[in-house]
Amino acid sequence: MKLPPLKALPVFEAVARLNSFSLAADELAVSQSAVSHQIKQLETYLGEPLFHRTGRYLSLTEEGRQYLEAISSALLQIERASEQLLGQEAARLRISVFSSFAVRWLVPRLPELSRQHPQLDLSLEMTGENPQLSDRVADCFITIRKTSAAFAYDLLYTERLFPVCSQEYWQKICREQQLEPATDQLDPRLLAAYPLLSTHSIFDRPAGDWEAWYAAIDLKLPPQQRIQHFSHMLLALEAARFHQGIALTNDYMLNPLHDGEDFVRLPCHQLTTGDEFYFAWKLARRSEVGIQRLRRWLVSQAIDSGLRNE
Repeated sequence: MKLPPLKALPVFEAVARLNSFSLAADELAVSQSAVSHQIKQLETYLGEPLFHRTGRYLSLTEEGRQYLEAISSALLQIERASEQLLGQEAARLRISVFSSFAVRWLVPRLPELSRQHPQLDLSLEMTGENPQLSDRVADCFITIRKTSAAFAYDLLYTERLFPVCSQEYWQKICREQQLEPATDQLDPRLLAAYPLLSTHSIFDRPAGDWEAWYAAIDLKLPPQQRIQHFSHMLLALEAARFHQGIALTNDYMLNPLHDGEDFVRLPCHQLTTGDEFYFAWKLARRSEVGIQRLRRWLVSQAIDSGLRNE
């Protein structure tokens, strides 16, 4: 078996992750010259430069980026295997997750994860966009796209949008429209009388969420409709909480235990957006106990909370 200088591999990973020879030296408790020697030894063995060096600026070459992607997973597997053999059951995992999914759905459930799996040490890496599937970013991911054949995916949720407002605002609608709150369906055309709270980012165009919601039942957004625009669903939902109008939201944004007294889901149709949320993990790491425990727990929580069917 022909292997590269093994001592150089964790040094290379540290330099690439920290983007600094000096910071890597501090983390590894060695001298900066020792770090430089290990990187030079590895580059000589591989016959390729791994870093661009321009003054104080350091960046990976394309060959370095590809090499880092390959060895990071291997180093993590060696670490996990050694911990298991030594009887150290604690599993440290980084999960990259959308900020709204983290804040509204995952974080409130973390105490239950700690109770069921105290050996899991979970670190959340929040992202506003679909995350890059890479060991450099996290160990596992919540993603809405299957972008890499090197990963496995477990469905957690197929997104549905539905209208909500505050309890106080719903009482106002019922009075004005002469509705019986417990029994009457709400004609969507009646919403034209009230401000609609729109999230621009859902369909990347102003009022795109409400246009799609009306189009689902072959109606058009009323041309004179009062609309208040927000960049994120969290903001629109908070505006609805404070009686400013009607917002479109999804299942994971509402927690029945904490939001039941604040919000009412209007008795109208729902819109399936086409976005599917997956738990993703690298196929090369499918045997890691920590990842599989987290995967099973997330799926069970998605089922219990109504996000996913059995």
